[in-house]
Amino acid sequence: MADTTGNPTHTEAPSDTDRTPHRSSWRYIGPGIVVAATGVGAGDLVATLIAGSNFGYTLLWAAVVGCLVKISLAEAAGRWHLATGRTLFDGWASLGRWTTYFFVVYVVIWGFVYGAAAMSSSALPLQALFPDVMSLEAWAIACGLVGLVFVWFNKYAVFEKVMTVLVGVMFVVTVYLAVRVAPNLGDAFAGLLPVLPDEKDSVLNTLGLIGGVGGTITLAAYGYWVNAKGWTDSGWMKVMRLDNRVAYLTTGIFVVAMLFVGAELLHSANVALASGDKGLIQLGDILEREYGSATAKFFLIGFFATSFTSLIGVWHGVSLMFADFVARYRGREAASGTEVASGERERSWPFRAYLLWLTLPPIVLLFQGEPFRLIIIYGVLGAAFMPFLALTLIWLLNSARTPREWRNGMLSNGMLALAGLLFLVLCVKQIWDQPWADFF
Repeated sequence: MADTTGNPTHTEAPSDTDRTPHRSSWRYIGPGIVVAATGVGAGDLVATLIAGSNFGYTLLWAAVVGCLVKISLAEAAGRWHLATGRTLFDGWASLGRWTTYFFVVYVVIWGFVYGAAAMSSSALPLQALFPDVMSLEAWAIACGLVGLVFVWFNKYAVFEKVMTVLVGVMFVVTVYLAVRVAPNLGDAFAGLLPVLPDEKDSVLNTLGLIGGVGGTITLAAYGYWVNAKGWTDSGWMKVMRLDNRVAYLTTGIFVVAMLFVGAELLHSANVALASGDKGLIQLGDILEREYGSATAKFFLIGFFATSFTSLIGVWHGVSLMFADFVARYRGREAASGTEVASGERERSWPFRAYLLWLTLPPIVLLFQGEPFRLIIIYGVLGAAFMPFLALTLIWLLNSARTPREWRNGMLSNGMLALAGLLFLVLCVKQIWDQPWADFF
């Protein structure tokens, strides 16, 4: 099969020799923390809060299922990198040129719009904490530039340490809030039973909650962070799987804690939150009325940690993916995970060019608003990425491209098929809901 440059590609899996297994140990944990922090953004927390405020504990089971689905996707991405020694984009390229076209259009449009969204999300809690210092736009630009400088001048090891500290802040804040609202544990355990709310569109709302639990392009970036950590062969497979489980256990705690807050603080008082990041500012006001300004400020610090980890996580992870795409496109026959581990990608001009793309052009959107047609295309591409990821992983991990012992089993195929179907339904719904009549 031809690659993106027309050069032949070796699709057979490499031999799996001299790969001594490493003992799974907590001291190795790292990429999982990064993917958990990046994947759970302010939008995910708002969606979970709204689910708790609308349905109480009824959809707790859906949040748990969402974490299990993401475990299977991230594990599959990490397994491809370790089992083959090749990167995920290299695997995609072996499936045909169409994967390259999709990826390029996706990262260009998605990065432009997401850059503005991430900067605004990080700016909101800072403006609420320091209302008289700068405007929201100025805070957003400052957050973007700080993220740019931090990722530009630091390698993965420093990036991981900072992400771990911010995850610690997120963890303490979300657990504190969950305890503060005194959840009804009896009702919470009942929420683990798979029951649908007796509401209109309850099936789609439930699927949306499952699909929104930390699910973004960062799931695909997980394999790159695994390589950047220095894990480059199948000897690290047990370590990666432990790391991945820790990632989504952490995600599960974040999500369940916020569902508790929504169920106890909002559902019982029949309070409706605004969608999007502004819903978290509204929650801060409610917390201040109920528990005082100290709790509200503590929450805003956690809100900032949540948003800023998503910002710098995308700045680093998606830039790594883009750098790998450029290296592959420029004629290298196979993109190796060892090159990612060496830090070569993080020093490359494509990595830094995409960093600039995420930071500088989106500043225009902070002042002029988001272009209508571009937002529709952004929504469609974003909805299509997750089924693309799930279905291509099934393809890659059931083929001769992967060593036989690391190919999918029944459980992996079942979970990836479930993920693909789930995200395909959500993709179709999002495309259907777009205002196409106004587009043309």
